[in-house]
Order: sequence, then C-alpha cells, then structure tokens
Amino acid sequence: MTTVAAYAAPSAKAPLERTTIERRQVREFDVLIDIKFAGICHSDIHQAREGWGEAIFPMVPGHEIAGVVTEVGPGVTRFAVGDRVGVGCMVDSCRECDNCKAGLEQYCTGGGMVGTYNAVGKDGETTYGGYAEKIVVDENYVVRIPEGLALDVAAPLLCAGITTYSPLKHWNAGPGKQVAVVGLGGLGHIGVKIAHALGAEVTVLSQSLRKKDDGLKLGAAHYYATSDPETFKELAGSFDIILSTVSAPLGLDAYLSLLKTDGAFVNVGAPEEPVALNLFSVIGGRKTLAGSGIGGIQETQEMLDFCAEHGFGAEIELISASEINEAYERVLASDVRYRFVIDTSTI
Repeated sequence: MTTVAAYAAPSAKAPLERTTIERRQVREFDVLIDIKFAGICHSDIHQAREGWGEAIFPMVPGHEIAGVVTEVGPGVTRFAVGDRVGVGCMVDSCRECDNCKAGLEQYCTGGGMVGTYNAVGKDGETTYGGYAEKIVVDENYVVRIPEGLALDVAAPLLCAGITTYSPLKHWNAGPGKQVAVVGLGGLGHIGVKIAHALGAEVTVLSQSLRKKDDGLKLGAAHYYATSDPETFKELAGSFDIILSTVSAPLGLDAYLSLLKTDGAFVNVGAPEEPVALNLFSVIGGRKTLAGSGIGGIQETQEMLDFCAEHGFGAEIELISASEINEAYERVLASDVRYRFVIDTSTI
C-alpha cells in the first residue's frame, strides 16, 4: 500500500479535512496516476452530506480526475508513463453482463458499477476519489485526455461532460433540433456547449436572466427566465429535447408542456426529494420523461475527443484544497462560474 495525502469528510455533513489514505500497490492491469486536478461536482456534496442516502465514511470525494500516468502494471497495454489521462465516476464493473459488453458499464446489471468513491470494490476495499495526490485504477476504466485539452478544464468533463454528452447523443441532438437546457451551472454550461457543437439550436431555461450574457457566449441562441410565467406560454410545444441539469425538484408538468410531440424531457440532475407528475402531461403528445446517467468508457473517450476537436473544456474557477469547504457552500448558493476545480498540488 502507498500512503497519500487527501481531503476527506470524516462523517456525514462534517467539513472536509486533510488526512492520509492508503492506495493499493499497482496490480497487473493497473495504472498509477498523479492527480493534477479534481473537479467539484454537486454529487460530491450530495454524498458527503448523505443527501442521497447512507454513505461510507471517511469519504474522499471526487470523480472528475485529470492527471498523468507515473507507473503501469506489467499487463497494461493502453497507457504508458507520461500519458495524460482522466478517471470519471466509475473504476470497475462486472464486465460480463450485457450492458458491460455493450459499452454501457454505467448501467452494469452484474452488481452495478463500482463508484470512484463511496463504494466497495471487488477486493472488498472502500474506494476513495480524486481529492487526493494519487489514484490507482484498472486501465479499462481510464481514458486518455487529448493534447488539445488542458488538464484543468478537462477534469470536469469526466462527469459533467459525459453526463450531458451521453443523453444529447442518445436523443439525437443535432442540426434541425431544438434543445433546451434547464439550469446554467456546472452541468448546464457544458451541456450548452456540447448541444451547440452538435449543431442543435440551444435555449437556456434558467430561474433568472442573471447569466444570460454567459449563456449566449457559450452557444445558446435564446435565454429565458422560468420565474416569468409568460415563458411557459410563449415556449409551449417548442422543444425536441429538454435536458434538466438542476438538483432542485421542478414542476414537471409545466416543463413537459414545452415539448413538441414525441419530445423528450431528460433528467441528469438528481434532486434529493421525490417529484410529482400528472401522467396526462406525457400522454398528450406522446412525450417521454427520461433519465440518464453518465456514459460508458468508450463514450467518455468519444466525448473528450469531441470537446478537443471543437476546442472547449469547462469554464472553471481553480481553487486550493483549503478552499473546498467554502466551495461546497458556494455551489449550494449557485455562486460559481461554472465549475470549481481543485489544484491537487495544494493538498
């Protein structure tokens, strides 16, 4: 085992603090990664504060990891020392179920994917995430970061990027399609960039017009305030796809009214509370209410290559590790443009 410095939540709702954790020795198919940057995802906060249910403590969050390979196991063929790599929301899966074989490891039915943190690996050990100096991961769950992407702006793509890219691709966002993105936060701002790069006409639906200038610069053609009741009247029946990136419960019936016939409302934000729905909102217009997780490893690589090809990463605020707890509070207050990224050299 190798001892590395990390930031961990010692218990539910407790502030994160500097500590040390043990990383396993490099096995045959493992790569050792020096973590350079780690994004702060809203789901880190949900889990560290047990908003999604009982969790494992101490917890080292972080599943938006960008770094450099410093050691490889003898059986590794995909990576070499010095490669720029990323690790997202999972570090293993059963590899044998139909979904795993189809490149949908995120929907593994053979026990579920093994989360990068707050999970137990096949070896029975608790997984610890990216708020740390180093991580050891099986090569099959590591992706390559293209040279065209700086590591700091690439880190959030490992969750926020693939979480928005996967449903936009699945529901065929592209030329001729009207796509609305609900929320212009950590996920939403990347969703706007990706939908625009795919060729769709993009509208942002946000509580206020406070970030309108940003939304238009990121690629949105239109920007509306959902706090204005006229918005829902004006935009009724307008969209092929609505991608909801917010973690607050929404009035689904109102949003479903904005879809065209056969349109899809796709949730990638995960509120802690249940939401209500009148089924006539989907029956009328043969509408789809859907959800989407992250993407598989192959699709995550595809997303990174796509972002590099189109010349963008996340919009970030780079912070030191000592600012993590303050950053959590700012995320909850929607006071970040648009993703906090930890410089892990400060751990």
